[in-house]
Amino acid sequence: MRKIVIVTGTSTGLGIAIAVQLAAQGHTVYATMRNLAKRAALDAAATAAGVVLNVLPLDVQDSASVEAAIAAVIAAEGRIDVLINNAGAGFVRSTEQASEVEIAHVIDLNLMGVIRCTKAVLPLMRAARAGHVVNISSVGGLVGQPFNEIYCAAKFAVEGYTESLASYVTPGFGINFTVVEPGGIRTEFIANVMAHVSSTGGMIEDEYKPILDKYLGGAASRAGASNAYQTADECAAVVVDVVQTSEPPVRIRTSAWAEDFTRLKTAADPDGKKQQAAVIERFLS
Repeated sequence: MRKIVIVTGTSTGLGIAIAVQLAAQGHTVYATMRNLAKRAALDAAATAAGVVLNVLPLDVQDSASVEAAIAAVIAAEGRIDVLINNAGAGFVRSTEQASEVEIAHVIDLNLMGVIRCTKAVLPLMRAARAGHVVNISSVGGLVGQPFNEIYCAAKFAVEGYTESLASYVTPGFGINFTVVEPGGIRTEFIANVMAHVSSTGGMIEDEYKPILDKYLGGAASRAGASNAYQTADECAAVVVDVVQTSEPPVRIRTSAWAEDFTRLKTAADPDGKKQQAAVIERFLS
């Protein structure tokens, strides 16, 4: 079945791969990004794959922009079947070093952006009694990691947001919710994180610096390992499978490395369906 899909954050990496792969499967894809001047990589990937994408401006940090993009899709298609909340950014800095402005930005982009977009499509999906919201999280939404506490806090919140919606909107209105938890992805993501650190004062020389050096050294080693980092296409293939399945999971990891890293938290309920059923039984039976 052809689906009408909106994907946020499609100017780079994973967003591009998701949009192109879904279009290749025959779905109508609206690829969105904050700044259309950065669409060259998306256009090149679509041309190489022989697919057509509908490209719209959508800034997940601006409610008016979100609402305008949703309205444009509804005007053209009459429905939205799938929303993929992919836009986000990493952040590496200790709590003591991070400014409140930086913290607010990370939370707004990674959490509030998801909420704004989801809020905009829910009335449409609820009226249709169908739909699927896919939130791209991270293993950092399950396991806290050094110097990533602000980013992890936002992703943990996305996990809770997704689980909560799945506990009553899914049984009540037939709308599915899935959180996707990649490990490392070989995209511009890490480079962008480090560029942000450099542009905001670099690595601060304090008591955290030796610990940070150890962390960054480990990150470099993991990047060189054969199984630690996926390609964007490999991760996107998991997202596409989730979109096309009739019984989507509440949560899913995208690689063997991610499964192993999060096993202590996910082994008892890998896809989140047991917890979903237990919450529905406890509160809504």
